[in-house]
Amino acid sequence: MEPEDLLIEIVERVIDDACIHGKFNFDMYQYLTKNKLRKIEVTKFIESSSAANLSQTVDDLEYYLEGGHPEMREAYPLSKPDARKVRNYLYKILEDAWKYELEKGKRKRKRTINK
Repeated sequence: MEPEDLLIEIVERVIDDACIHGKFNFDMYQYLTKNKLRKIEVTKFIESSSAANLSQTVDDLEYYLEGGHPEMREAYPLSKPDARKVRNYLYKILEDAWKYELEKGKRKRKRTINK
């Protein structure tokens, strides 16, 4: 299994854990650095449909917190404090991926001097 596919699988499980079970025990940045994922692998995750779904869930929760449509209450049977925790946690996963991708892109090469 490719690293980005494994990451997508982990993130989908994390979303379920956060929304259904209220578990917030995954640190995306720590996972990426510990497993030394390459920039291209993180970019593939960021461009994946799973990341898009994660972003949509964050937007839905934001809408729910702002008072949103009554159907939002059915879709997310959470209290507002719990919805806020879930939204912040899921957004941090996206932020960590963006941050890691930017850091990996800022590598500087050492120049050799030919004599």
